[in-house]
Formats: sequence, C-alpha cells, structure tokens
Amino acid sequence: MYLVSDILKEKGHNVWTVSPDTPLLEALQRLAEKNVGALLVTDGEKIAGILSERDVVRMIARKGVCPLDLPVHELMVREVITVTPRQSLDDCMKLMTEKRIRHLPVLEEGRLVGLVSIGDVVRWVIDDQLHKIHDLEGYITGSYGR
Repeated sequence: MYLVSDILKEKGHNVWTVSPDTPLLEALQRLAEKNVGALLVTDGEKIAGILSERDVVRMIARKGVCPLDLPVHELMVREVITVTPRQSLDDCMKLMTEKRIRHLPVLEEGRLVGLVSIGDVVRWVIDDQLHKIHDLEGYITGSYGR
C-alpha cells in the first residue's frame, strides 16, 4: 500500500501559495505560471484557505462577473482538509471523493510539507494496479520472477 510520503518523494515538496490579500488576477497568473489547479492561501505559517480554478469559475457563474482586483480571501475555501505523509492513497481517494475536492495539503506535526492532487493519487493507484496485473499474469503463466 502506497502512502502520501511516496508521492512526495517523487513529486517533491513544493507548494505554491498566495496571501489572503493577493488580488485574484495575481493568483490566476500564478496558477497559469505554475501550471497547477489550486493555490494554498497562507497567512504566515498558517493555512488560511485554498483557492482552486473551480472556486473562480463558480464565483463567475454566481455573480456573472469576475472582479480581478478581488482579494482571494473573499472566494477561497476556508475549511481546508489535510492529510499526513503516513496516510494511504486509499484514504486520500476516499476523502477526495466524499468531499468532492481535488487537492490535499500535507501536514506533518502541523507543518506544511507538500500538496497532493487527485491526478497524483490516481497516477500512483493506476501504476500500482498495473504492477499487480503484471505480477498475476506472470504467476499464471509461470514466468513470475524470471
């Protein structure tokens, strides 16, 4: 069973952040520049929220406008669901499915150490399944371990 720490070993520990007062335009530019779907909103060392592309789209659909000077704290999600490096990828998939979210900040002893996305988790789960299939095929055909 793979853990969040396995993803972070390969992916790295970079987390792209903005402050709560960052204008939406600047946050959108950062999303594009870093080619990511979400930014963690931090106030010093504290997680204040998370801002995703979905949040911006939903605000535009609701209000009918996109005020680019709006500070991100006005549309970020404040209740951020986190995981630890020791949690399984099955735990992550369950959380993401139940809560309908795509990004999980990773905290270790209260300190931010990374962020995993649904894409990261699915990639690892598929790779694990492919290895299991290969091993089973080898066992069935008698070529296992050759």
